[in-house]
Amino acid sequence: MGSYGTLARRALLTDTPVMVQIQELIRGLKDCVSLAQGVVYWQPPKKALEKVQQIVWDPSVSRYGADEGLPELREALMKKLLNENKLCNSSVMVTAGANQAFVNIVLTLCDTGDSVIMFAPYYFNSYMSFQMTGVTNILVGPGDPKTLYPDADWLERTLLQTKPTPKLVSVVNPGNPSGTYIPEPLLQKISDVCRNAGCWLVVDNTYEYFMYDGRKHVCVEGDHVVNIFSFSKAYGMMGWRVGYIAYPTHVQGFAAQLLKVQDNIPICASIICQRLALHSLEMGPEWVSDQVKNLVKNRELLLDALSPLGEDAIKGGEGAIYLWAKLPDVFTEDFEVVRWLARKHGVVLIPGSSCGSPGYLRISFGGLVEDQCRVASKRLRRGLEELVSDGMIP
Repeated sequence: MGSYGTLARRALLTDTPVMVQIQELIRGLKDCVSLAQGVVYWQPPKKALEKVQQIVWDPSVSRYGADEGLPELREALMKKLLNENKLCNSSVMVTAGANQAFVNIVLTLCDTGDSVIMFAPYYFNSYMSFQMTGVTNILVGPGDPKTLYPDADWLERTLLQTKPTPKLVSVVNPGNPSGTYIPEPLLQKISDVCRNAGCWLVVDNTYEYFMYDGRKHVCVEGDHVVNIFSFSKAYGMMGWRVGYIAYPTHVQGFAAQLLKVQDNIPICASIICQRLALHSLEMGPEWVSDQVKNLVKNRELLLDALSPLGEDAIKGGEGAIYLWAKLPDVFTEDFEVVRWLARKHGVVLIPGSSCGSPGYLRISFGGLVEDQCRVASKRLRRGLEELVSDGMIP
């Protein structure tokens, strides 16, 4: 067969999605429990689903809506941003999930060849979004070895020394893949450093409701700050694909350029999905909190399962749905460890190398009910005990 031309370099140079590799691994196994994908075990609120069931025949559901989102959903989100997130000077665009929100922002703010900054361990889809849009100069900053907090002093030095100044800094709070929550003073310092350098700060708040041990989530705002939010995890709407961007209202031209990108990707987020988001939002944050508190036991079970690696090896779990664990130094190929745990012990994790940190593992405690998590925990502990004592015995 003849060749019809070459494929785009930006696609060829983009990492293969780790979740696609994990799904292929799982498909080849008969009995496997997943602690890999960042999902929750619950469905959207029953009342919200029932309301959506009733409107499926409404002609408006099958038509295009406003690019920036249903007016009534945007109005509800503006109230939520003000009351819950204390964002007073932000406008809203509804997107087909938080990942699409991030792509919208990158296409709106970044040019091919721009420099951007992330911190390891980073969220792999954000990294890929930069790669596939031609932003190949991705500077990866260090986190504190003990806390995994982004190093704000390194950031300040790098922004001053790098010419031209990096266009954008990206953080996830609480973290994916680390489950680490950036405290308000540090997040504010990062924001101030970015503002002083003339650099955008993009904060992904997907896990805003997933906070433990009395911690409270806080956002930052400014004419240089863009916040991303999601319905996927909080309301169990992973497959419905609804997220939103809170962008600075007073930055001239921002909304118009963002609309160009939106119109050429989804035009608008699915109308029926937006309706479900609106009705879910009406349930209030208390509905989400009731679901999230049930994850504390899962976290305990998996902390115990990870204990063979040693106490100092385990980080995160302050927020989000993740724990972050360091493998013994001899195991440099973390994906090989992931494959071995899946095939030998029937439990699946994410390799840290996909997040810019080889030799680590991401463990998700959101996707299983407690009984299932107990099974996964036993398998994981047994596998790690064998790994530490005997290595990867086939």
